[in-house]
This record gives sequence, C-alpha cells and structure tokens, in this order.
Amino acid sequence: MASAFRGRREDQRFVTGRGRYSDDWNLPGQLYASFKRSDRAHSLIRSLDVRPAARLPGVVAVVTAGDVAAGDFARSRRLLR
Repeated sequence: MASAFRGRREDQRFVTGRGRYSDDWNLPGQLYASFKRSDRAHSLIRSLDVRPAARLPGVVAVVTAGDVAAGDFARSRRLLR
C-alpha cells in the first residue's frame, strides 16, 4: 500500500505569506550571531587575533574554531552571564 503525500502542515502559512521565520523574532535581551569565514580555501591559519573584534561595541563574545575544538565554552558562558 502506497501512502499519498499530504504536504507539510506549515506549507499553507508560508505560501500565503503568514509564516514566521527566525529572523521575524525580536525578544528582549536577544543576541545575534555573525560568522566570519576565511576567504582562502585550504589555508592554514597560523594565528588569529580576535581582540579588536571583542572590543567592538555590543560584542558579547568571540568564539573561534580553536575554542570549539578545545571544548572551551566555559569562557563564552562566563561572558554571557
């Protein structure tokens, strides 16, 4: 027995313009994330100074791939408190 495709529940909202996207939310104390990717494919990053970015107004935390690889999220969590 083959089942018929019935569509997704949210389809009607989105095709009629009534759907809500993550960018539509604006909550008190909400933070935004921005990602900077290398413009050099397959390059080796020997050093990365994130201090200028961390000093920018409104920046709460700067997390690098090194932080992720080391599992060093404790530093980021302290900044978010």
